[in-house]
Amino acid sequence: MADMFDTLQATENRYEEINQKLMDPNITSDAAVYRETMREFKRLTPIVEKYREYASTKNDFEEAKSLLDAGGLDKDFKEMVQEQYDSAHASMEKLAEELKILLLPADPNDDKNVIVEIRGGAGGEEAALFAYTLYRMYTMYAESKNWKSEIINANETELGGFKEVSFIITGEGAYSRLKFESGVHRVQRVPETEASGRIHTSTVTVAVLPEVEDVEVEINSGDLQIDTFRAGGAGGQHVNKTESAIRITHIPTGIVVECQDERSQFKNKDKAMKVLRSKLYEKSMQEQNDKIASERKAQVGTGDRSERIRTYNYPQGRLTDHRIGLTLYHLENNLNGDLDEVIDALITADQAAKLAADAE
Repeated sequence: MADMFDTLQATENRYEEINQKLMDPNITSDAAVYRETMREFKRLTPIVEKYREYASTKNDFEEAKSLLDAGGLDKDFKEMVQEQYDSAHASMEKLAEELKILLLPADPNDDKNVIVEIRGGAGGEEAALFAYTLYRMYTMYAESKNWKSEIINANETELGGFKEVSFIITGEGAYSRLKFESGVHRVQRVPETEASGRIHTSTVTVAVLPEVEDVEVEINSGDLQIDTFRAGGAGGQHVNKTESAIRITHIPTGIVVECQDERSQFKNKDKAMKVLRSKLYEKSMQEQNDKIASERKAQVGTGDRSERIRTYNYPQGRLTDHRIGLTLYHLENNLNGDLDEVIDALITADQAAKLAADAE
């Protein structure tokens, strides 16, 4: 515990140092330096605010303890002081736990935008229709957070589903909220075309990648094969008659990305490169993690895309997240973008697993 408060004191000192820097004209006149300084200031602010709340509560506790230890208090005053002592003691314990969570190492990707890829799996057209449902769910959730979403590539079916769709969600903290969505999502429902009323089970794969900057991933242009083709719609109908769609193959890894949403070849290439950078970054991170023998296995699972993470059961109106054993019975709300309850539970489980790992 002493080490934690040493860290908190050092954090507060750093916070004050940055606060002074933000008033320095040399810092404020350099956009890149100012942005980086503000980012650190924002990251430290909740920690310092909680630490100061703890310090204030600790003063109340010590003041009450001193009065009680001195004795000689009349009955009414002693009861009041005892109440302050008990209340402050309980608050200190709660605040200390909150501070432990705030001091957990931050995921460097948490503040990044995300690239989401959704692909229909087992179940044919029914899986494609549910891929559209998940796309709608995530974009509605993004809207509720005042984030923006933009399609990169979509392969539609005749009935309005998606064989696959990829899109960017732009907004502060998008990755921190959506990173646990990677995996296999299972749906159980009666298809509209099913005359006998039999429940079908289909699967959809979701991948959530942090959008990365050019400087974070170095790509040699000689390693790229870039092809252009005509953007196609459902049933093979051409969206346009020019070869504006882009396919980029990264030859060393075999990773292929496509973008055909924009009519401009330049814009499609720019979007495709964003996806490629994110995929190469994810591959690099995965390779690093695989080298760490003592890698922590979080309660929210490995994040492996082959892992079934969640079931959406329409007949029972039920959403079940298998990683943390969470079951909710307001499926319609969830599919309309009300995801905070399940995402908050996943974040809490992840924090608990990290705290347990630190305690070992």
